[in-house]
Amino acid sequence: MRQIKAACGIIAQGRTTGGPQMLPISADKVAEVIILARELDRAENEFDGFVDRLNEDEQAGLVALFWIGRGTFDPEDLAEAVRTAMAEATTPTARYLKRSPHLADHLESGLEALGIDSSAVEGELYRPV
Repeated sequence: MRQIKAACGIIAQGRTTGGPQMLPISADKVAEVIILARELDRAENEFDGFVDRLNEDEQAGLVALFWIGRGTFDPEDLAEAVRTAMAEATTPTARYLKRSPHLADHLESGLEALGIDSSAVEGELYRPV
């Protein structure tokens, strides 16, 4: 299970650069956002705080993953999606993401599109230490 997590980010093969591309947010952090997104009615403050504490690169990576999951970008265009998220960031990330009623689903789909088993990553967060 540990091989599905990358402490420094998620690596995906991309045709735009001809090699690996780095998603600048760890699978663990994405899983935490997914879990909080499912509980927005009860955990909106926690969601906002968690996303707000992510650095700018992580927030752009999260938005890029969301876009890949909903089909706005292909997984191969990860680097372009991250650049676009950085360039078009005009609304606080948490507020932007909460506009989607399917946020958790899109993030899970984005992970899956990059070859990451989202349910395994989420399960790792709940595994006893």
